[in-house]
Parts: sequence; C-alpha cells; structure tokens
Amino acid sequence: MLHLLQIEYFKFKHNRSAKIITISYLVLICFIALIASVKIFDFRLADQGIFNFPYIWHLNSWIAAMLKIFLAIIIVSMVANEYSYRTLKQNLIDGLSKKEFLLSKFYMVLVLSLISTLFVFLVSLVLGLIFSDYNELGIIFSDLEYLLAYFVKLVGFFTFCLFLGILVKKSAFALGFLFIWYIIENIMYGLLKWQVFTDSDWSDKIAGFFPLQSMSNLIVEPITRLGFIKTAADQIGQTVTKSHEVPLLGLFIVLGWTLLFLYLSYNLLKRRDL
Repeated sequence: MLHLLQIEYFKFKHNRSAKIITISYLVLICFIALIASVKIFDFRLADQGIFNFPYIWHLNSWIAAMLKIFLAIIIVSMVANEYSYRTLKQNLIDGLSKKEFLLSKFYMVLVLSLISTLFVFLVSLVLGLIFSDYNELGIIFSDLEYLLAYFVKLVGFFTFCLFLGILVKKSAFALGFLFIWYIIENIMYGLLKWQVFTDSDWSDKIAGFFPLQSMSNLIVEPITRLGFIKTAADQIGQTVTKSHEVPLLGLFIVLGWTLLFLYLSYNLLKRRDL
C-alpha cells in the first residue's frame, strides 16, 4: 500500500494544476467561514448561531461537500494524464499490475477524502471554539456522524469520478458525463414523481438508490435547523418536519456504489488493450 501511495504522491507532487486546485479548495472553505464571521452593518451570520456546537459539524460538512467538484477535477485529470502521457502503459511495463494501478488511484481517493475531512474538522473546531455559545465537551463532540457521512460521500463521489476517468480517458469528457448523469437522475426522478408514483413518496425512496442522489442524501441542508428559520416558519404558519439525521441505509447504499464503481473500473482495465 505504501509503495502505491508513494507512486501517486510523486505524480501529484509534479502536477502543478492538482496542487493549485487542492490549495484553492482548502482556501475557499476558510474563505466561506471568514465571510460568515465578518460583521456587515451590525449584522454577522456568526451571531445567528451557525457556528454553535454541534450544529457547525452539519453546516460545514454540507458546505464543503458542495465544493467537492474541485477535488473531483484532480481525480479525473490525473487519470486522464495516465492515458495522455502513456504513464499507465509504462507503469505496467515496469511491473505494476492493473489491479495495483487501480488500487493506487483508490488510495489517492481515500487520502484526498481523509485530508478534506480532517481539514473540515479542524476549521469547524476552531470556529466553534471561537463563536459557539456551548463549549461543553459532550456538546462539542456530538453529531460527529456528519463528518463520517462527509468522508463516505467524498469516497463514493471520487470513486465515481475515477470510474468515469477510466471509462472516457479525457478529463473534460468525464466531467461532462458527470453533469449529464446528474441531469439523467433528475429526469428519472421527475418521471417517477409526476408520472409513476404521483400520490406517494415512493419516488423519493427509489431515487435514494441513485448514485448521485444517494450521496446527496447523506448530508441534507442544515438551514432549516436554525432557530430563527424555525421561528420565521412558525410565524407564517409553516412547520419544519424535515429529518436532518445521517441515514444509516444511505451510508450502506453509497458504500455499495463505491464497491460497484471499483469493480467496473477494474473490469474496464482488464478488458482493454493498453
């Protein structure tokens, strides 16, 4: 495993674009947090409880998950470079098996996901310690399942991108296919909701098994958890009943897709004449 990680680290270290995108991703997360803590005309989002423990784990993991496309670009570009620069063929000539090649890419997925998760944890912890009204240890370290969901979501999404990169060999086309698949899932959901299951919630249950939708369901929007949002809803006669918990079934669905994308990627590599 260490040898494969060293190979990927060497490639990453000499990929200027990958380093720039990674740094930009991390800086952007900090920048969003900074904006929320800046006071403008006597108003500051941080004073509305958005950085309170344990809510901050939910909020920051949700925000960071929306920015995952930055790291996805790294995944597909590094896979595409293997074909463009024929480094994949050279690695195989040098004795690396196709299975080891795929594992090296998957290890990269795991490392990027882990680094991102740890970064979100540290940023959230610092912001919470500065702005949170609740600093008891039991409260600070509750709801950490959102970070687990964030990690699983990234691993699943990046493995999907890895599969697309191997499938089409070009980073632009892989990202384009990702966008097309997103549209396809929404069309399928619309057909289920408005044409098949018009009077039930079966459309949502079935859509929860779609790849991208299952990943999205792991961390639902946290805005309606805020106190002032609930108060505003009560004043206009609306009741917020949405569940914000991390679904256990959803975690297993995403892990299932992750294993399937790895299997499909390996099959593609085995069958191709590289």
